[in-house]
Amino acid sequence: MDEDMKDIPDQTEHTRSRYDAIANVYDFMEWPIEQLLFKKWRHELWQSAEGPDVLEIGVGTGKNIPYYPDDIHVTGIDLSPAMLKRARRNADRYNPEQVKFSEMDAEHLNFSDEVFDNVISTFVFCSVPRPIKGLKEAFRVTKPGGRLHLLEHMLSHNRLTAAVMKRLDAPIHYLLGVHIARRTVENVRRAGWQIETVEKRAYGGIFRRIEAVKG
Repeated sequence: MDEDMKDIPDQTEHTRSRYDAIANVYDFMEWPIEQLLFKKWRHELWQSAEGPDVLEIGVGTGKNIPYYPDDIHVTGIDLSPAMLKRARRNADRYNPEQVKFSEMDAEHLNFSDEVFDNVISTFVFCSVPRPIKGLKEAFRVTKPGGRLHLLEHMLSHNRLTAAVMKRLDAPIHYLLGVHIARRTVENVRRAGWQIETVEKRAYGGIFRRIEAVKG
């Protein structure tokens, strides 16, 4: 099934409102798993970034900012103004000249075609209402030969775990604006990207790193 067809009315505004509501406590909510797993993964992911011009989709509160390589310039976008406010504060602690922030919907990127060398996103396409559309937009704004780097959580390969995730997907999306049972690897392919590697990171493949290229 095309995951872009799983629509509810005003789901983009639904997602925006959920992230605006939790922006002030978001880092606290994720602190345990951030320290246990995510920090290391973010550092590894950003070491692969090639610029000079990199787009970060879903910059959130700016958790990736400490890991930006010195030789790139980042355009960081997010749907939530409250999350962007915190990201700007975080950037001030590092190199504020290195990143430019914009409030923007991943499904409607306000950029010309083929302007970025790389696109990077961490744990974002679980919450983009129409993920294939968002990934197609990322493809459009990437230069030929440019790369997509993703960290995502998605549907497990384990049948029992996958069944539980599917049952919990709707209530979790209502509460937090997140889908936990998406097939993100397949979504990347359907958006036109050539997948090079998929690495399982933890919990039976719920967390994965995806590397793809625009051929």
